Amino acid sequence: MPHALHHAFATLYRRRGVRPLVLTVLTVLALVRLLPALPTHAAVSDAASCVVSAAQEQLPQPAPDVVSLGGCLKNIARSTGLWDMTAGGHWKQSIMVIVGFVLLYLGVVKGFEPLLLVPIGFGTIFVNVPLGGMGAAHGFLTLIFDYGIRNEVLPLIVFMGIGALCDFGPLLACPRVAILGAAAQFGVFGTLLGVAALNALPWFDYSIKQACSIAIIGGADGPTSIIVASKYAPEMLGSIAVAAYSYMALVPVIQPPIMRLLTTPKERRIRMRQMREVSQLEKILFPLLLVALCVLLLPTALPLMGCFAFGNFIKESGAIERISKTLQNELMNLATVFLGLGVGMQMAADKFLLPATLGIILLGLLAFSLGTAGGVLFAKLMNLIWKDDPVNPLIGSAGVSAFPMAARVSNKLGLEADPHNFLLMHALGANLAGQIGSVVAAGVILAIFG
Repeated sequence: MPHALHHAFATLYRRRGVRPLVLTVLTVLALVRLLPALPTHAAVSDAASCVVSAAQEQLPQPAPDVVSLGGCLKNIARSTGLWDMTAGGHWKQSIMVIVGFVLLYLGVVKGFEPLLLVPIGFGTIFVNVPLGGMGAAHGFLTLIFDYGIRNEVLPLIVFMGIGALCDFGPLLACPRVAILGAAAQFGVFGTLLGVAALNALPWFDYSIKQACSIAIIGGADGPTSIIVASKYAPEMLGSIAVAAYSYMALVPVIQPPIMRLLTTPKERRIRMRQMREVSQLEKILFPLLLVALCVLLLPTALPLMGCFAFGNFIKESGAIERISKTLQNELMNLATVFLGLGVGMQMAADKFLLPATLGIILLGLLAFSLGTAGGVLFAKLMNLIWKDDPVNPLIGSAGVSAFPMAARVSNKLGLEADPHNFLLMHALGANLAGQIGSVVAAGVILAIFG
């Protein structure tokens, strides 16, 4: 072997010279130095086999696919809502599903504001079916609530629609009924005392901002309640929205007993004088005046008041008839449907059947009742001042901003007492005053507590 290498190098030297010979020697030495550091093919194969074996040991081995009739039937049974609400332990959801059907019954059979109760009822049913997934993180109802209610879009659209439906003529024709809209806000501020009293119980501990959010329910104004709650008590937004819209829809149930209790048959038969004619110019200028006052005195109420005035100005100006009709019909209806479904989504059993939520529901009922009573009692007080031109106390209950349900209830009870006594237009004036009053009350609270 050494003799052969010597012969090869000698031949290379004679043919090529010294330089190629030196390069060749250096290349051979470098290869000899690197070869011991490189693993052999067998070593590499062994190492790879060890890694693969270790990985296979760590991974869970798939169970063999065994198909049996009993297993299939068991899986089918466990995927049913019946099993999930009984053996699955979700019995609270079954209670809320029943509540959803009760809301549908009240809306369809009894006719208690089906535009609100039917979507809320279906939303309640949908969200309380755990296997349905409609209230999951990316479920249909969750998307509606997050992108329509939590960010205040749908409430403001609803306010534009309400403005387009309103006619401020009755309020402008009889400005004194504006006092009834202010008096009905007693429910808002009176409920703050109720929250303080409830904090004395061991299960409740509401902060002042949470108390303000709950108190706004007394105005019977769902969009306003949502706006305030989203800023002051986002953790209670769902419960407050449920309470506000439920009581708005249940106006025909809640208000009549209070109105009958606080009035006499004689008072319910009071006939009010015919109102004056209101010019179109007055109706056009009034929403602009509302916006101007809001900008100058109460900017915190501008989102609600501005959308409200915007919708009304479009209607009264008559220059954009197509947009006015869209706000009154298609847009308003779509927003109401999605708003109802989003509110119903918050009636999930794990959120609704809690002491804090039930406390909000009770306080909301107290606030709404106080607002109704405040309007009726203040109307009776007004009759001590305007003896020659009395006010029917029934329209005082319309001072809450549940438009136009509260006005219709006042008119209905007036017709029960006297079939020829039509109070609708007077009640609408008080109702619109209450709509403005609830926004002002919310603006004041937002301004005080920042």
